[in-house]
Amino acid sequence: MKIGTIGTGFIVEWFLTAVEHNENCECLAVFSRKEETGRALADKFNVKKVYTDFEEMLKDEEIDFIYIASPNSLHYSYALKALEAGKNVIGEKPFTSNVRECQELIRLAKEKHLFLFEAITTIHLPNFKRLKEKIGELGPLKMVQCNFSQYSRKYDQFLAGESPNVFTTKFSGGALMDINVYNTNFIMGLFGKPKKINYFANLAHNGIDTSGVLIFTYDGFYAEAVGCKDTKSHNMAQIQGEKGYMLIEGETSRCRQVEIHLNDREGVEIINDQEDITALYYEMKDFLKIVEAKDYDACYKLLDYSLSVCEVMEAARKDAGIVFDADK
Repeated sequence: MKIGTIGTGFIVEWFLTAVEHNENCECLAVFSRKEETGRALADKFNVKKVYTDFEEMLKDEEIDFIYIASPNSLHYSYALKALEAGKNVIGEKPFTSNVRECQELIRLAKEKHLFLFEAITTIHLPNFKRLKEKIGELGPLKMVQCNFSQYSRKYDQFLAGESPNVFTTKFSGGALMDINVYNTNFIMGLFGKPKKINYFANLAHNGIDTSGVLIFTYDGFYAEAVGCKDTKSHNMAQIQGEKGYMLIEGETSRCRQVEIHLNDREGVEIINDQEDITALYYEMKDFLKIVEAKDYDACYKLLDYSLSVCEVMEAARKDAGIVFDADK
């Protein structure tokens, strides 16, 4: 992979750290609207090229992958232009603003025989994969709980009357898209698409959700996902079955450690198969394996999953009455 990146926020730094720790991939260029911010990021990670014109970066024949970490509403337009230019794409979560955009990107990637990936950490984590293998030990499931809450530094600006991207419908922001998307992937990565989805959101004056609770209805059990950007909390996930429970400490974006507590077993089984590297390392490892094997079927399977998540997220927004500019 020879990568060009879009964006200069902290998540791009995590991504570039993941690139440094994976073989057979490197970042050749960064794109930023401002030369100084692009240069600062490039210098920090020894990247040679800085572009302030996206069209010019797309003309760079050395680059074969574009990584997109722009504001949410711009994911689609950047990905569309990259695919049209013949570049493979890795798009940050949330993949797109809505289902229509997601379907169009998938159609174009398949038409042009290009790789297209959603950068969502949770489902690629070794600890997540292990707990998925062992979840049957819990017996019939009854309840799943997730809480991922972080008080956003942008929330104070929002309260002061400003309009940060993450708290506007113009940029497809909100707690669901920014943070509860990880809980959604945790739940759907384990159990698939729910029979029903409901979203109970705390809506601000501009119609954006600053926090909320998702309820997933499955056969025989419910899953609850709390995501807040206006408060903080103890972050965790818990899966409860008739024969025991699993406790996942910390954010569902990282799944740092899994504890398995069984009714008929003394003690606690602890699972931690992850190195102390940015969580993005593991998604990049999976993407590289797929690309090196030219396994388009594996890529398309992941895209089918991303589409199903997008469908659930859109249904949740509709349930709560959240409308993005991109929907119009």
